[in-house]
Amino acid sequence: MTATPSYHLNPSKPSVALPAGATDCHCHVFGPAEIFPYAPDRTYTPDADAPKEKLFALHDAMGLQRCVIVQAGCHGFDNSVVADAIAARPGRYLGVALLRHDTPLETLRALGRQGFRGVRFNFMRHLGKGASVGEVIAMTARLAELGWHLQVHMESTLLEEMMPDLKRAQVPVVIDHMARVDASQGLDQAPFLALRRLLESDGFWVKVSGSERASRQGAPYRDGAAFAKALVADHGGKVLWGTDWPHPNFAGPVPDDGALVDLIAEIAPGEDARRALMVDNPARLYGFGEDA
Repeated sequence: MTATPSYHLNPSKPSVALPAGATDCHCHVFGPAEIFPYAPDRTYTPDADAPKEKLFALHDAMGLQRCVIVQAGCHGFDNSVVADAIAARPGRYLGVALLRHDTPLETLRALGRQGFRGVRFNFMRHLGKGASVGEVIAMTARLAELGWHLQVHMESTLLEEMMPDLKRAQVPVVIDHMARVDASQGLDQAPFLALRRLLESDGFWVKVSGSERASRQGAPYRDGAAFAKALVADHGGKVLWGTDWPHPNFAGPVPDDGALVDLIAEIAPGEDARRALMVDNPARLYGFGEDA
């Protein structure tokens, strides 16, 4: 098993002022394991539980009022830990599930009533082999019946070959963490150019979370933030941001979440760009306050 580092226990207070309704579009909850056990076949085990109460406290301290919790791989296909967190802050918190590609429509409908709005699939070696891209795209016919979206987490080298399949999706597609680009390879690297081309097509979104994962220089991660800034500048209506708390499988010193929030001022300079990133785009994609 590969252990994940613990989250920052005392994050700094951000200096950037976030707009009302600011949304964390990508974070996770772990446990507590005695209530929500980790999956027996998990590929990593958290060093410590990261329960909903810790997440809520972080959001309150950072000025984040809405949230999309993404089911973590350590909990497998049992999405009850996320459903429990959503239920504690109804209307303000929604979820993205991990599911098998052949999950029936009735199960999807039940999850929708609990506040789930999409399904995430991983194409990352460290998270194990899952469904094929063809199986994932076939599932989007059922997602379309619910108005859900597809979220894809992939290694950067896979993006170009997956693009033709992704364009066949019958629902909006969200690319995780800027397609996991390596900041040291520069803005002209092939995977990032492919991502920018993909965003020119209708129905594609990108999470400009992950500056700390893209960075090869370490905190304050400005080399990674340069990629997020470029995406916001060119595709401001298709960008979403998230903390990625509690930073599972992060290699290096645990990120300071307050410092990550402060990077928003660089990623989205200007009031209009920041409101689109943090409020308007999440509301449009996830439908906060709308019935499932």
